[in-house]
Amino acid sequence: MQKVIKSSNLNKDLAYILGRLAFDKLFILTDENTDRLCYPLIKENEQAGKADKIIIKAGDGNKNIDSLSSIWKYLSENGATRHSLLVNLGGGMLTDIGGFAAATFKRGIKCINIPTTLLGAVDAAVGGKTGINFNGLKNEIGAFAPAETVLIDSVFFRSLDRRNFLSGYAEMIKHGLIDSDKEWNATLSFDTEEIDYDGLKQLVVDSVAIKERIVEKDPFEKGIRKALNLGHTAGHAFESLSHEAGKPVPHGYAVAWGIICELYLSQKYCGFPKEKLYRTVYFIRDNYEGFFFDCGHYEQLYEYMKHDKKNESGAVNFTFLSDVGKIEINRTATKEDIFDSIDFLRESVGL
Repeated sequence: MQKVIKSSNLNKDLAYILGRLAFDKLFILTDENTDRLCYPLIKENEQAGKADKIIIKAGDGNKNIDSLSSIWKYLSENGATRHSLLVNLGGGMLTDIGGFAAATFKRGIKCINIPTTLLGAVDAAVGGKTGINFNGLKNEIGAFAPAETVLIDSVFFRSLDRRNFLSGYAEMIKHGLIDSDKEWNATLSFDTEEIDYDGLKQLVVDSVAIKERIVEKDPFEKGIRKALNLGHTAGHAFESLSHEAGKPVPHGYAVAWGIICELYLSQKYCGFPKEKLYRTVYFIRDNYEGFFFDCGHYEQLYEYMKHDKKNESGAVNFTFLSDVGKIEINRTATKEDIFDSIDFLRESVGL
């Protein structure tokens, strides 16, 4: 099980981690943005400052086989061995592809994740899922390969624009929904306009702890870890559609819309309380702008859902809730009801 360190002194904690891990050569993976904005915050560390640096293009559209190949190529041509260490410094896209590169290079080298976005901290960097997009499908190729350590420091979050902040926050809403009324209330009560970063740090710590508890019980997603898929079956379909349309939306925005669809289905199939459904809907409506699509896209969205990795025997699999914290995994819905949930999303949020 990977170790998660909530840092209050980035370089001191990084030095501690590097001092405890045996490696023959250190590599740092960044993208064009994190190399400029985030790498300067760790290069004061003597080892990080001398490390070989790999820089790839930013953006989820570059989480592909070409970028992966370029990472493998750099490692191979610059003396990486099975005893080398890769530091993934970036958001969810980068820790996904960096983790997969580490898991597959020479059948596996060690890596650590330093997430620089809220989404990366509460979702992609923790839990051991790695991968790339392939054939137009989100995270189609990947592996379960936990990083040795995840180092989380909220110093990076202060530079996030509102869209990137909200993209990560959607995963925190999801964690609150699958955990307890206390955590759900805390996420929906937080002021997303005037952000209290000290308060946010505690919310992030609590959110990561929810995911850690679930992953520890089910590291390979055979059972309860499927709770973390709430909002993602529909959400990944919206995300894929946005990329195909050439108007990509942030992952968390698509998940927020997916949460609305899947809470609607939860209410229909499992009796999820209507007042909690609408409170969640209103928060998402007030914070997340929409991506245009119409009923002509429904069949395409359904096809994307059918290709989701969670599916079995041709059925579209969902995670539903009968109440906040009461999880119903491996649930299905009729095609008609799925379309009704998309209608509900469009009507309630104004997409």
